[in-house]
Amino acid sequence: MVNLCAPRPRHPTAYEQPWFVLNSSRYSVMPSEHPAISHFYAFDVAQSTDVLAVPDGCVDIVFDCDATRPTVRICGTPLEAQRVELHQHHHYFGVRFSPGVIPGFINVLAADLTEQELDLLKVSGFAQRMFENIVQTPRLEEQMRLFNDYLAPRLMGRTSKLTAMVIQQALVHRGDLRIQQLEDLSGYTSRTIHRQFSQDTGMSPKIFCRIIRCQAALETLNTQHDVSFSELALDLGFSDQSHFLRDFKKLVSTTPCDYQRKIVQNAYSDRISFA
Repeated sequence: MVNLCAPRPRHPTAYEQPWFVLNSSRYSVMPSEHPAISHFYAFDVAQSTDVLAVPDGCVDIVFDCDATRPTVRICGTPLEAQRVELHQHHHYFGVRFSPGVIPGFINVLAADLTEQELDLLKVSGFAQRMFENIVQTPRLEEQMRLFNDYLAPRLMGRTSKLTAMVIQQALVHRGDLRIQQLEDLSGYTSRTIHRQFSQDTGMSPKIFCRIIRCQAALETLNTQHDVSFSELALDLGFSDQSHFLRDFKKLVSTTPCDYQRKIVQNAYSDRISFA
């Protein structure tokens, strides 16, 4: 049996939002060299719809580059599948931060960002000029350059070493991590770990690991079409297949079987271009 929980490099579309991809007429991804950012992305919406955002542990900044009424939102991670309104024929540019990273240029507590969408211009004094330039630029590479030029020195928030260690371990173990392991690794009590992590990220270590484990399941289903759900559940540390199915449906809003059917029927991988 393949050990799906063994440490490995993340897939190029890791921390992806699958329902965004499936509801786009085109979807482009560009990796980032900055450790605070997972990747940049751009997409065009085929039709007006309420798209589901799935939990990924990431903060996103999303620019609606509409010529008449552009906007920019900063979005905290949802904790379960959450509806997001997108507009037909609008072009969007997005910045997905690395899991657990809270941008250093916003005046919002981490706990107040989780599950929320806020107007970036109201919570950051650095965003106005950048916003005006980015929404007037159609090319992903140029939008990336503008974002980095304005905000690169302020991307990282003040994450403690303890929280950084928890994030790193959660990613290495694909979410299959117990609090006792964190106590042994850090030398801190579970109470201290929970308090510090929640303060830095806006969610508990348990919830974060649950999200990362679900993302690991999505990654596997996106890239392997002959997956045994019982083996996947075991390899990701679920108590049994039923536990896995319940958790997946709550976070993704469909069953693993239906999800995999949709990505195969809609040629999920072919919809993504890597700039």
